[in-house]
Amino acid sequence: MPTSSGENRRVTAAMVAERAGTSIATVSLVVNGKDRGRVSVPIATRVRDAVEELGYVVDHAASTLARGSGDLVVLIAPDLSNPFFAEVIRGVRDTIGDRFQLVLSVTERGEQPVDADVRRFERLRPAGILVDAPAAGASMRASVPVVLLDAPGGLGAVNYDLSPGVDALVGHLRTAGHRRVAYLDGTSRAATFAVRRTLFEEACTAAGIAVSERGASADLSIEAAATTVSAVLDAWLASGVTAVVAAADTLAYGVLRAAAERGIPVPEALAVAGFDDLPSSSVTAPALTSVALPGAELGRAAALRLLATLDGTEAPAPSLPTRLVPRASTGA
Repeated sequence: MPTSSGENRRVTAAMVAERAGTSIATVSLVVNGKDRGRVSVPIATRVRDAVEELGYVVDHAASTLARGSGDLVVLIAPDLSNPFFAEVIRGVRDTIGDRFQLVLSVTERGEQPVDADVRRFERLRPAGILVDAPAAGASMRASVPVVLLDAPGGLGAVNYDLSPGVDALVGHLRTAGHRRVAYLDGTSRAATFAVRRTLFEEACTAAGIAVSERGASADLSIEAAATTVSAVLDAWLASGVTAVVAAADTLAYGVLRAAAERGIPVPEALAVAGFDDLPSSSVTAPALTSVALPGAELGRAAALRLLATLDGTEAPAPSLPTRLVPRASTGA
């Protein structure tokens, strides 16, 4: 029977081990989910039954103090609801396996991770912290290993090599006859968005394509992007803009919505493209041309770098390749 609150006695791992007829080390493996391949199924079942009967709760704080660091890996990201971050999470989870428990933290909507977010989790003494798309200029220094993802300029960050994808996109637009385009930016403070825009504008200049001086930016949501584009679309079209490139696929979806609401055919009157190549980009109407940024590969590379740091070995901070996925929204 579970220990009653009136007994005021904390159930320990030793008590669970005694009830299950096994060692404390075996109990630790089972309750921390590390028993696969190490503890037989019957013994693991006995341990779980004893845990249930006694009402045992793992004291993670005590375990962390004993080891100097915990078995947690924290991933801080600006928007876990975005399908892109779901892919990043999958890459991290598949890589760290059962060795660590993954804890997810999302910042305030529209805000990029900053130093204070890292300090908040540093107090928990995790094994390490992963930070996706941090705010530009954030140092992210901590007493535990920190790996930055998609953070151009960040020390030891795992980043994308955006140039091949951007060059391919601009070449694709030029071949299709576009000579004046508009760019829909995100309001995000992430350095990666600034780099995307800069590379795009530089590639357009080199290709003889003019980028509209009428800039626009929106929160990373379809609704916000559609509202913003609706307000500037007439001006863009009047100035000769024939294509709109968005800093992210979610923004590009807003462009498609705004065009559809105004009865502007895509790509006949307006071509549209984005960045990320989210799974849904292949099923929009029309399907969206996008620069593919592989989220799962980003998560996997960052997790491998963190594991190498924890193991005291060297791991590169790779620059992941990008590529253009042309679809119907640009007439492909």
